[in-house]
Amino acid sequence: MFSWPFSAPGADLTWKSLYFSACGAARSELRLRQLSVPSRGGGCGASRAVSCQLVPGALATLTYDTLRFEYEDFPETKEPVWILGRKYSVFTEKEEILLDVTSRLWFTYRKNFPAIGGTGPTSDTGWGCMLRCGQMIFAQALVCRHLGRDWRWIKGKRQTDNYFNVLNAFIDKKDSYYSIHQIAQMGVGEGKSIGQWYGPNTVAQVLKKLATFDTWSSLAVHIAMDNTVVMEEIRRLCQSNFPCAGAAACPAVESDVLYNGYPEEAGVRDRLSLWKPLVLLIPLRLGLTEINEAYIETLKHCFMMPQSLGVIGGKPNSAHYFIGYVGEELIYLDPHTTQPAVEPNDSSCLPDESFHCQHPPCRMSIAELDPSIAVGFFCNTEEDFNDWCQQIKKLSLVRGALPMFELVERQPSHFSNPDVLNLTPGKAIQGGRAEGELIPLIFWKWCGILFCLEVDMELLVPLIEFFGFQLVVHRRPQSVSGQFLE
Repeated sequence: MFSWPFSAPGADLTWKSLYFSACGAARSELRLRQLSVPSRGGGCGASRAVSCQLVPGALATLTYDTLRFEYEDFPETKEPVWILGRKYSVFTEKEEILLDVTSRLWFTYRKNFPAIGGTGPTSDTGWGCMLRCGQMIFAQALVCRHLGRDWRWIKGKRQTDNYFNVLNAFIDKKDSYYSIHQIAQMGVGEGKSIGQWYGPNTVAQVLKKLATFDTWSSLAVHIAMDNTVVMEEIRRLCQSNFPCAGAAACPAVESDVLYNGYPEEAGVRDRLSLWKPLVLLIPLRLGLTEINEAYIETLKHCFMMPQSLGVIGGKPNSAHYFIGYVGEELIYLDPHTTQPAVEPNDSSCLPDESFHCQHPPCRMSIAELDPSIAVGFFCNTEEDFNDWCQQIKKLSLVRGALPMFELVERQPSHFSNPDVLNLTPGKAIQGGRAEGELIPLIFWKWCGILFCLEVDMELLVPLIEFFGFQLVVHRRPQSVSGQFLE
């Protein structure tokens, strides 16, 4: 018996109580009794089995497999716990906190599902974490849409058909609306090959495309680019008559029949609504290599809003679904656990326990967050959207909270309809501009911020020749300010 220090990416490991047992003359097997992994950031630690096969004349081969997770409970603190717009106290509402977390749909790595594309991967371990996080944030939107934010999952309690309809939309098979198969194959159109790691913006774009096929949910998905949310665009998207599809926006008495599977005819009713439920995803970059501390308070406030769907992001090459915070720590669901693919049982029911995280969630310091994230919100009604807009406007007045994105009524004139002059070096610039009417502006990006500079016409050609700037002539807006970019 001996101890063997060993390190692996992402954790400082120590092997303890290792011993050899004979497995025949050809090889010996090195078994692990205990492997301790210290938790990071007050969050969770993992216990993993590691087998090492020793073949005479060959190097040892290590195989890792997650067995179980050991999670620390919430700290005893007076700080409130915020979970997707709900405020809790650790001292008096710990059970409610855990029930709220458990009720979120938890999508992790899976193995042994049907091959993607017929001949592709049968597991997403090692590459699908951001895809799973995208599933989780979108599943939360469908839960709010069809079940409501106050819905809770209780182990052993029989759930309604709408619940299983939501769950079936994410099952690992090719005909599910938001399955790993659909996301991976749709991502090819975004320049991502199957098995390639996604960023927050890519998975948001893919989910938007897939949502167009989900007639049952009938969602309006808007991705706010250039860190600017244009209210006029969103109202135009949502304020259109459409067949309402069995959701909270068009309340109706739910069928008494409980079943697993998709609703017949997608549950579409011949009723019209004046507002299409909105899923708003905002890809952001909050710094160069680490999050700018000036954005932390604003990020916290996003979790306080009742419209919150959470945040997808994480650490470099390790994605998480963030659902709240306590103190200076983010609360998240971790997809980095490989589970077998789930199939309906003999009674055609879908076992659903593995889709709910039945232990305290992980936590990490906000300062460790990778600056590339996507924030999500769900507005079931127009009143929800108007309320969200008012909260964002008030948030801009909070001292010490730097806005992560800009909220505008309509597309800024200097973004939407510029008059572009095609100028080439050496070509004379003729004419001029009336004072206060047309101005030449040069744009460039630095540290994630778009800057613009007004220049004199006589300096224009030298700048173009030296730097190769593109010249864009705009009508003078009322104000010109830097726009935050991804």
